[in-house]
Amino acid sequence: MSLFVIADLHLSVSVNKPMDIFGGWDDYMNRIRTNWQAKVKDGDTVVLPGDFSWATKLEDTLEDFRFLASLPGEKIMLKGNHDYWWSTITKTENFFKANGIERVKLLHNNFYPFGDRGICGTRGWINDNGEPADKKVLMREAVRLELSISAAEKAGYKPLVFLHYPPVYLTGVNEEIMEVLHKHDIKECFYGHIHGKKGHACAVKGEYQGINYHLISSDYLQFVPMDITEFVQSAE
Repeated sequence: MSLFVIADLHLSVSVNKPMDIFGGWDDYMNRIRTNWQAKVKDGDTVVLPGDFSWATKLEDTLEDFRFLASLPGEKIMLKGNHDYWWSTITKTENFFKANGIERVKLLHNNFYPFGDRGICGTRGWINDNGEPADKKVLMREAVRLELSISAAEKAGYKPLVFLHYPPVYLTGVNEEIMEVLHKHDIKECFYGHIHGKKGHACAVKGEYQGINYHLISSDYLQFVPMDITEFVQSAE
């Protein structure tokens, strides 16, 4: 039983939003399928930290979810900035049930156990220009992260954190998110959102203020799910 992670699949089966026009994204859906099937087995779990589908309405995600459901393993996903289709948990779970979508779970103010680790996380946000509206969203996201981590700890699990947005990028730091991470002594944080060679080069990878950061956007991983089982084992 292994744990994998990959963010930013940006699927667009039902909408005209091809990612192949961007450098490095050629034939990306076939690459995702081939690499996923080569690494992930039934019984494994894959965490998907945001930007799953370009669809804007939940009903338009069906073929994207069918693609995902056809791949091995349990899937745990959280919201990204482009997941406009994201609805309430109840509505989405009813949509899954009505369309036979199985082995997909939503991470939203909650956690999921994996061994003795709790899979926790939220979307996060950015506030580069100090806009009040962005500040409000960031504070709300910090509360969501706090709820997720606290739920795991209360149940006796050691949190493992996944975000869509990076808590730190170049010289920018999202203090509200960082405060929650430090409060709970989080040591490993996985995030996506950052694309392209220039973006990848600027992303924080490795230790920063006592936390190890891991960039896991799909193009950075070359569309190969990253095996992070070692981070579960290291907590034992």
